Amino acid sequence: MAIQISPGVNVSEIDLTTIVPSVQTTAGAFVGTFRWGPINKIKLIDNELTLTKTFGEPDSNSAVSFFTSANFLSYGNNLQVVRSANTSSKNADANTSTTNIQITNEDVFETTYLNTAQNNAYGSFVARYAGSLGNSLKVEVFDSNDTSNFNRWTYKGYFTSAPGTSSYAAAVGASADEMHIVVIDSSGLFTGTINTVLEVYPFVSKASDASLNGVSTYYKQVIFNNSKYVYAIDPVDYSTTSSTWGLPTVVNGSATTYQRVSNITAPNGNITVNLAGGTDVVLTDGNISTGWDLFKNKENIDISLVLTGDASITVQQYVIDNIVNSRMDCVAFISPPYSSVVNQGGSESTNITTWLSSLGRSSSYVVSDSGWKYQYDKYNNTYRYIPLNADIAGLCVYTDTVRDPWYSPAGYNRGAIKNAIKLAWNPTKTYRDALYSAGVNPVVTFPGNGTVLFGDKTLQTKPSAFDRINVRRLFIILEKAIAKAAQYSLFELNDEFTRAQFVALVTPFLRDIQGRRGITDFKVVCDSTNNTGQVIDSNQFVGDIYIKPARSINFIQLNFVAVGTGVDFTTVVGSF
Repeated sequence: MAIQISPGVNVSEIDLTTIVPSVQTTAGAFVGTFRWGPINKIKLIDNELTLTKTFGEPDSNSAVSFFTSANFLSYGNNLQVVRSANTSSKNADANTSTTNIQITNEDVFETTYLNTAQNNAYGSFVARYAGSLGNSLKVEVFDSNDTSNFNRWTYKGYFTSAPGTSSYAAAVGASADEMHIVVIDSSGLFTGTINTVLEVYPFVSKASDASLNGVSTYYKQVIFNNSKYVYAIDPVDYSTTSSTWGLPTVVNGSATTYQRVSNITAPNGNITVNLAGGTDVVLTDGNISTGWDLFKNKENIDISLVLTGDASITVQQYVIDNIVNSRMDCVAFISPPYSSVVNQGGSESTNITTWLSSLGRSSSYVVSDSGWKYQYDKYNNTYRYIPLNADIAGLCVYTDTVRDPWYSPAGYNRGAIKNAIKLAWNPTKTYRDALYSAGVNPVVTFPGNGTVLFGDKTLQTKPSAFDRINVRRLFIILEKAIAKAAQYSLFELNDEFTRAQFVALVTPFLRDIQGRRGITDFKVVCDSTNNTGQVIDSNQFVGDIYIKPARSINFIQLNFVAVGTGVDFTTVVGSF
């Protein structure tokens, strides 16, 4: 309590109700190739519709990444996705005489381009994201006070009247600041229908300070805040309008009269801006690895299940070394290469073994499956092979939903693979034995039982409890949750009270896990035996938590013993 100088009553409140918090167990992470969307920025995706809206429908180049994400989302609703791109991929823009640029995401545009004139280097508008998909975009601008031509404009039906002078500008004597903007899918690549109107922006202003009810109506800001397709980067006719567009309504005490595009070049009162030059370039392993770097810091982003899609061995090694083994709070799911299992005619097991040898990693934070599945692509009316690692991660999500993370995701009860027409390779018992010994979890199609994950090993070669998925995930949860709770002991006094409080904090949590069959027994030690004088003098605090994890059943032996009619069962029970 505080020391008081004179008599009085001091009231203080001490909170001793701290508990071990629940932690996220179903958050996935993925880095891949997509046709559209921000680059090198984590986006939370909750379902396939959101995936499509954010990153576009798949084509032959992006299908594996798209369906890796979609397959995981068929089991859960929390996937952190990063679109990676080659630095040579470009955004489509309105200036065909110069080299296009790559604007990776909204943060880069806001910092570098939103409020800085580009001297018509890229034209008046630029596609919001890199890729050839942006070449399908067209923007039409209709400028102020051209009523006669407005009646002839193709898109007049989307607006109540011709643009003129906003009330904000008129209030200070400025004029001709309004315009209408329409974003169009000119080639139909976004919608499937040529010249579909994608977005409409009525009565936006050329004045940088214009607003309505406290919300900016400046056209660049409006489009930056709302468009899913374009950025406004420079005035429509830079050489003539740059002297007024983007100025405040009053400059040096004089009201601004904004230059009208329709009085410059547009024959019908509108300007048509076609975007071009957007390109897609194949990703390198370095590009993908750069995307994974966004997940390195576990203090910034919480993830549990790491999908690798069709990543190369180089990228798989990078994810193992720099993400899961470094963070130690999530598990990576990997599949053998396409060339190992698709149309291999009996060489699959040997190919997978060769791949594992080249991978050269042993880790309890990695789970490997046996191949790829064949599934329907409704967007392109075709069938594709997709790696199974997203499904195996998805089964962990399903297991968390119907049971708990410390249950095995394998088997007939919780291991059913969705959307599988067939497997690229359906391993027999002989090959399953070989794969399982190497740490690869077979995925098998059984007649009448569907396609099932038939193993729950991690890629740890050392025999221990951590060579099982459920045990690894159990300890991740225990470590995450208890570590979060232990943060509240930081800077407290290392004395008997604090140590007893820690034990009292952790014990109910572990008892609950035990009651839910995650552990068979436990012991928490936090006293003078492990918090010695030297530990205390070093400003440290030690809590030892001993756990006996529950084990999943991998092998069942059923003995059927025939005995003679006159034999007493008690004489033979336990003899075999």
